[in-house]
Amino acid sequence: MKIKVILLAVIFSTSVVWANPLTKKRVLVYTKNGKGFVHTNIAASVTAFIKIGQLNNLIVDVSNDPSVMNNKNLSKYSCLIFSNTNNEIFDNEQQRQDFATYIRNGGAFVGIHIASGSERNWPWFHEMIGGLFIRHPAYQLFDIKVIDKKHPATTMLPAVWKKEDECYFMTELNPISQVLLAADLRTVIDSEKSIYPGRTFGDYFPLAWCHEFEGARVFYTALGHDEKDYSEPLFVQHLTGGLLWALGKN
Repeated sequence: MKIKVILLAVIFSTSVVWANPLTKKRVLVYTKNGKGFVHTNIAASVTAFIKIGQLNNLIVDVSNDPSVMNNKNLSKYSCLIFSNTNNEIFDNEQQRQDFATYIRNGGAFVGIHIASGSERNWPWFHEMIGGLFIRHPAYQLFDIKVIDKKHPATTMLPAVWKKEDECYFMTELNPISQVLLAADLRTVIDSEKSIYPGRTFGDYFPLAWCHEFEGARVFYTALGHDEKDYSEPLFVQHLTGGLLWALGKN
């Protein structure tokens, strides 16, 4: 009798697993660029996110076609990753509104590097992503201070991360953002530093942050200019932590 009960229990538990398989979350890596400068790092970033997906039980789709920005298609995705999108990245107003609807319905968003230079004439987008790119000094080695050591995107980083990259300066910074990383401007060589940012932010300028915006979790990092960044373990861990946070996997 006990054997029968045990067998029934095993069969029942197995049938429950079969009936409710663990479903993978699906994310979209979007890489559309409008007229203007296009980063050569896009292919490397796509490869990195595909590997991140494989290691974290995620299905990763990739597109640079604005037609994917429609309500029906976007409903498939748990997160949109704008990897080095730049300038005009939507074809029409309906696509913009469908993207905004996705955000307002609780969809997650991750922005990488020049994604902050996307849709420069759309204030809502700047507010959502957290800022609007305006310029950067020359690519160089500088110090990055970890502001929040407890976030999944920063726990693996040293207190001061010495990294070669472009130090992005932005306007329209959203005050709700939780700053994660900041450039130590004392270590940045920039002939126009006194013009902007000057002393506006003291010795530091935000480089990575997160916030909740109109129902969506948003993570952004200004880092990632060079192709080699996307095979550098520390930077890939930084991206992975940001993505998993956006997906709600703390």
